[in-house]
Amino acid sequence: MKIRLVVALVGLAIGFTVPTFAQQKDTVDPQTIEQFAALGKKYAEAVNNNDAAAVAALYTEDAVVVTETGTIYGREAIEKHWADLFKQVHFSNHIAKQYAPHIIGTAGNEMWGNGEWSATIQGKNWGPKDLKGYWGDVFVRQGDDWKILMDTSNTTPAPAATPSPTANPSN
Repeated sequence: MKIRLVVALVGLAIGFTVPTFAQQKDTVDPQTIEQFAALGKKYAEAVNNNDAAAVAALYTEDAVVVTETGTIYGREAIEKHWADLFKQVHFSNHIAKQYAPHIIGTAGNEMWGNGEWSATIQGKNWGPKDLKGYWGDVFVRQGDDWKILMDTSNTTPAPAATPSPTANPSN
């Protein structure tokens, strides 16, 4: 499996995790903040346990996940995607921060949030490799639970290698 594909897929792992509300705390009520913290904890546990069914259960039936390599439609396809990914890559140390969640509309049943993430991944014959990036999600309330309706993320490219100070340029 090419590392680029793995890096693109890792972005999916970071759709939503333990939120840290850094700005505009007054835009979301305390009960909703607690619910998001619980959802974030479940997501992180599911990813760190490499449990595709548990990850997929946090999405709506009609969820959409947008990746650097394409779009995944529906909870069933999301679960299959994670199951296939977990066969090739082990995730650990999944951490994320959420910046400023915002309620959408006036009903209070939809919300968007964005933030940054980091994780460690390891393949069968490579790694561990630390990755990081940014994410943005749309959430909807279904009964007493919040679910992920739309998930998108990216992976920050590794910094360019700097030449060794002792290296001599060739002429």
